[in-house]
Amino acid sequence: MKIHLLHGDITEQRVDAVVNAANSSLLGGGGVDGAIHRRGGRAILEECRALRASRYPDGLPTGQAVATTAGDLPARWVIHTVGPVWTTGEDRSQLLRDCYRNSLRVATELGAASIAYPLISAGAYGWPVEDAIRQALAVLVSAESASVAEARLVLFRPDTLELAERILAEQRRT
Repeated sequence: MKIHLLHGDITEQRVDAVVNAANSSLLGGGGVDGAIHRRGGRAILEECRALRASRYPDGLPTGQAVATTAGDLPARWVIHTVGPVWTTGEDRSQLLRDCYRNSLRVATELGAASIAYPLISAGAYGWPVEDAIRQALAVLVSAESASVAEARLVLFRPDTLELAERILAEQRRT
């Protein structure tokens, strides 16, 4: 699987699947979640409501992933995943890596050839940016998928992209 790091807007990615850093309600929110729901339109919210009424009455658990239509986004699907909230009192790194792994698993089940990820949990959930990048790349660099040939890590800030490029080069050397 090829990994591409880029500065940009996740809602503009022309890929098969866009990953949404969702909140457990699946009903939209701020940050990436709000942007995906706004740009993707009503169809995403309707499918999320149906998921809440059937499979996830208590919300999507942290680290899990589920797909819906992408609505008006230039993608086929949105894969919603709930990242962990950062805390110094408990190591939740495995849950953060699960977001990337489970989203990739769902993409593979869908037959997606390309997937775009935001930097999960690094916004309102307070995960330190450098470690969030390390967790994401640890999964993506070692991942194998029967169908996904390209994974993009779409970073909102140019300085975050520069940091991610350094970390990726470092991980590839080891």
